[in-house]
Order: sequence, then C-alpha cells, then structure tokens
Amino acid sequence: MPPHCDAMDGPVVKAARKALEAGDVKLILPYVHKEGEAEVLRAFDKVMPVRKDGAPTKEVADLYFFETVVRVHRAGEGAPYTGLKPSGLTEGPVIPVAEKAIETGSVDELLKVLSDILRAEVQEKFDLVMRLKPHAAGPVDAAREYVEAMLGLQVYSHKLYQCMKAEPHGEEHKHG
Repeated sequence: MPPHCDAMDGPVVKAARKALEAGDVKLILPYVHKEGEAEVLRAFDKVMPVRKDGAPTKEVADLYFFETVVRVHRAGEGAPYTGLKPSGLTEGPVIPVAEKAIETGSVDELLKVLSDILRAEVQEKFDLVMRLKPHAAGPVDAAREYVEAMLGLQVYSHKLYQCMKAEPHGEEHKHG
C-alpha cells in the first residue's frame, strides 16, 4: 500500500492534529475502530495537559498521540504499524485522484485512471501470451515460456477479480 494513512501529511495525522488543536477527541475517533477507541481516549487525555508545557514538550506529546492514533488505525485495518512516515512521500497515481473524486463528488476521472491502467496492464500480458502462443507445442523451453505467460495472465486476471470483489482493506467481499 502506498504511504498515506501512516504519513505525517496523511488523513489520520491531519485529523489527529485537528483534534489536538481543537481540544476535541471526537475529531479523530472516526479514524479508529471501535475496539481501539479507549486507547485513543487515554492517549488524548495524557497529551492534552502536557501540550501546555511549551514547544519541546508539545512536540513530543503530539508525536506520541500521532503514533498511537496511526497504530490503532492500522490495527483496525488489519495492517501492521511500521512507524510514522515523513510528509511528502508519493502516494502513487490513484490516491490523489480518489481524494479529488471525493472532494468534487465525481468519480469519472478515477474510473478513467483505473480503467486506463487496467487496460494497459492486461493488454501487455495478453500480447505476451499471443506472441508466445505459436511455441505452445514445443520445443519444451519455448512451450514452458508460453505456459508461464498464459497461466500468468489467468492468475493475474483472477487476482484482479478478487481485489474488485474485496472489501477496502482486503477482507473478502460480504455482499456476494
């Protein structure tokens, strides 16, 4: 997964920062699963009084809160926590387009980007299979190369199907 939820400029840290600045823990709670809420509330209660002690203490307290919230958020996704990532890392080509779709209320550009990527990737794999298909009957090494490409296309297609039917964080689709 591209850096995003665990980045210092990602949506979880942005929400955590807003919660701290406003003194309102409810601004971060939507980003954590219900089971992690108590831990976030405890961390918030610990950092709020300490933030008033000055810049160095505030910085450490904020970082502790960001790390707690991101770790709990990642656990709710079933993903490991590997630390906070710095701001400015690339999110890949899709996340910014998905964010813009949410902002504008239009999914058209997101569908175009995803469709274009899908079309190019499948076409490349299919073209390889078609180039190798005349060698399917042998010699063995050439036939083996064809079989690898042919099965590769099939497995790749199946994985895409599974991803399309999966819930956002990878668990199996609950709606048939």
